Amino acid sequence: MKKKVAFICVHNSCRSQMAEGWTKRLGSDVLDVYSAGTENYPEVKPLAVRVMEEAGVDMSYHYPKLLSDIPEEVDILITMGCNVVCPFVSNSNNEDWGLTDPSGGPIKDYRETRDIIKKKVEDLIIRVKNNEI
Repeated sequence: MKKKVAFICVHNSCRSQMAEGWTKRLGSDVLDVYSAGTENYPEVKPLAVRVMEEAGVDMSYHYPKLLSDIPEEVDILITMGCNVVCPFVSNSNNEDWGLTDPSGGPIKDYRETRDIIKKKVEDLIIRVKNNEI
């Protein structure tokens, strides 16, 4: 049975979207993935979409979602490093990835964040497959 993972950020416009994209691409056999934010935002950051596309992950159809748009209970809750507290998302395991937000910076910052997130998602998938979480 797949575990449900949710990536949470403030705007759900960059880091949490990248994590969702990588997880769909690399871990859809073991994880059902969601991402959401605590505040409304109009769009996924175009540079986030662009750098993920460079890596072969299509996020052109992604859009920012709120916590109310995802399941009320997940197995794994991951915050991205934006000091988001999610007392209203029930979870069995939670962690904070402590990622710097590349928003407003140059494209190289987005690429670095993309690559860090990929490694973290790959590690998450291994831990799930090994029943560590």
